[in-house]
Amino acid sequence: MASQVLVAANRGPLSYSLAADGTLGARRGGGGLVSGLSAALAEQPEALWICAALSDADREAVRRGVAEPGVRMLDIDPTVYDDAYNGIANSVLWFTHHHLYEIPREPVFDAEFRRRWASYVEYNRAFAQALAEEAAQGACVLVQDYHLALVPGALRELRPDLRIGHFTHTPWASREFLQMLPDDIRSELVWGMLGADVVGFHTWAWADAFMSAAHLDDARGVAEPAFPAGTGGERYISKAPSGPVRHKRTDVAVYALGVDGDELRALAHRPEVDDKLAELRAEVGDCKTIVRVDRTELSKNVLRGLLAYRELLTVHPEWHGRVVHLASAYPSRQDLKVYRDYTDSVRELAAAVNAEFGTEDWQPVLVSVKDDFARSLAAYRMADVALVNPVRDGMNLVAKEIPVVSEAGCALVLSTGAGAYGELREDALTVNPYDVTETAEALHAALSMPVGERAERTKRLAAAATALPPSQWFTAQLSDLRP
Repeated sequence: MASQVLVAANRGPLSYSLAADGTLGARRGGGGLVSGLSAALAEQPEALWICAALSDADREAVRRGVAEPGVRMLDIDPTVYDDAYNGIANSVLWFTHHHLYEIPREPVFDAEFRRRWASYVEYNRAFAQALAEEAAQGACVLVQDYHLALVPGALRELRPDLRIGHFTHTPWASREFLQMLPDDIRSELVWGMLGADVVGFHTWAWADAFMSAAHLDDARGVAEPAFPAGTGGERYISKAPSGPVRHKRTDVAVYALGVDGDELRALAHRPEVDDKLAELRAEVGDCKTIVRVDRTELSKNVLRGLLAYRELLTVHPEWHGRVVHLASAYPSRQDLKVYRDYTDSVRELAAAVNAEFGTEDWQPVLVSVKDDFARSLAAYRMADVALVNPVRDGMNLVAKEIPVVSEAGCALVLSTGAGAYGELREDALTVNPYDVTETAEALHAALSMPVGERAERTKRLAAAATALPPSQWFTAQLSDLRP
């Protein structure tokens, strides 16, 4: 049966495992996007989620015709998928939008890049074709993230009757970084996005950067400003790169994703979290805690955070034996060497801080370089200070989650590079993500903050964090798509 509401995302709401006897088992997929969309789609019982088969077990499930209600997995050729996901989405688009290139050496756009780009195009077209097949007349389609930036344009060509939205969970690159892309590739990227009726971002900073990109490509015939859309940003008449005007308009809008406070607190008080909390308290003792929870993602700035903690202990020796840094660093994208090297550097720097300052009865850093959600929630609960210092981040929900869960209230040290900065800056201690000294002094101020002030700030931070929980975030986009 054709669906009236469809979601497209690289990762699906479930994944499969293959037992030794050939039996397939399904379990809920991981990641914040999955959690948020799963909660929102629970209120849309006839919705369909289209995603990629990520593992051999997923692909086997597709081949056997195993289907969970409301989910369609696409068995994309593994080589094509790897080129699209690792070769382009994570090695080019992610680096471009997060400004992560080591400029003297990268990027390099050669024949190998264009081969991988062709796979990215193929991967996006597979999603567009599946959406076109499954969507009812006039259905609403919400496409998620930079992995699928070309889907709106491709889908518009196949099904002009559909209402299409695209939401980008990352930042959008500045004009300087976007201009690094070859002209034809950049135009194709913007053209694909402008196939949507509504293009959404977490903040106006990222929306403005996208609008700048659309103006940039005006000269190439890809987009031209049409007319203002009030609080909805700007609209554009999109054009095919070859010249014909399509006579459709694209709204640029902002939907600042928040957290579901009730659900998060319930998760944080499960028995397995209580057990982790007891373990951490035994390790930490009476010390204050500085908590961070990140993937070992280059943009998260984990290394400078550790350097700032080391400087705190150097400049303010009064904190020796009185504070512990609880760092959860989930391994990320370990199939890419640069990420493996970064993860190793996190381990090495944490060990160096412990070697320099640790004593028989005090370990300054307790770092967990593994995916342990229960430990992270336990750390949230006992956080006195939350350290969130990305160099550039679409939103960063950790900055919103810790104040909601912290039991005694926490002081938030937040960098200007986080998307959450705009919403939380009034009650956070804000820092330049590159300034290690400023971050160290902010940690000192946070640790020294009076209990009453910390509690009041935490209350306001939690209110801001829960202003647009996932179900409302999704519903707002859906409402804006419907005529």
